[in-house]
Amino acid sequence: MKTPSGDLLPLLPALTLAGTYRGVMMTSVDAQYPRPDHFLVHLSDTHFVSEGLLYGDVDAEARLADVFAAIHASGLRPEAFLFTGDLADKGEPEAYRKLRTAAESAAAMVQARLIWVVGNHDNRRHIRSLLLDEEADDAPLDRRYDLGGLRVLVLDSSVPGFHHGEVSEEQLRWLAAELQSPAPDGTLLVLHHPPIPSVQDLAAVTELRNQSGLARVVEGSDVVGILAGHLHFSVSSIFASVPVSVASSTCYTQDLVVPHNGVQGRDGAQTFNFVHVHGRTVVNSVVTLGSYPPVGAYVSAEETRRRLSSAGIHIPGAPGRPRASLAESGTCR
Repeated sequence: MKTPSGDLLPLLPALTLAGTYRGVMMTSVDAQYPRPDHFLVHLSDTHFVSEGLLYGDVDAEARLADVFAAIHASGLRPEAFLFTGDLADKGEPEAYRKLRTAAESAAAMVQARLIWVVGNHDNRRHIRSLLLDEEADDAPLDRRYDLGGLRVLVLDSSVPGFHHGEVSEEQLRWLAAELQSPAPDGTLLVLHHPPIPSVQDLAAVTELRNQSGLARVVEGSDVVGILAGHLHFSVSSIFASVPVSVASSTCYTQDLVVPHNGVQGRDGAQTFNFVHVHGRTVVNSVVTLGSYPPVGAYVSAEETRRRLSSAGIHIPGAPGRPRASLAESGTCR
């Protein structure tokens, strides 16, 4: 067996590059999953400020620039960038202008859509006027986006003036109405406050309240995944029988191995998530920022194709439409 990146033989011990299995020549077989129907990038808690460093310590703009640079260098082309709240740390107009400039430039390179979610640090009026080119308004910012068959429902869980989250009865009625008819590729529900327990006791102050009403609407619907932020660390769970994926922050993260029940932020271990949708299966992959020493030899895309061909494995294309048309349709308010 070769190095960890060399042949992946530790995962397939009996399969050789000659396409034999236990000495028997193999015919071509399809991989268990085709290529995804949809690919999105999930980012959260950018916490931009109008000037200077965030809390005097963190260059939030540089951290987000690192994310976009990594995606651009990879050659990947997501359908959308989803930002799950706390876009600006103090809700300052100039912070939103700077974030929009950075995000629109990155999105234009890959022809991706930008989807904004309101967080507890945000200002609804400024998001509407400065990110969405709409009239300023204090109403909850709930939205529907249709990405070529995948429905993305944005739910505003923020409570102006507070850090905890809530979803009103009016919002639940809107959500229920949207979910009455299933979308061809299912629905992603996106909000800032995750509807799950936290491993930090202090997070009870800022958690999403009155979750039972949301659970009643979501359970049994075509929601295939819930995406959130807020916590500044990556975590996954289940809510109302639906998988939940929380993206960490691009600016600073929580250190979860400080003494029990303590809380400490840190300028390190920033991540973002890839979201691949395979039919009703959603795969959330945590991507760490930074450069690290390589292990083993690099395997190129061309070499990967050669090895798959040699092993007799074919990965089918996505069974549905080509890359999504990025049209938005309908708003709550």
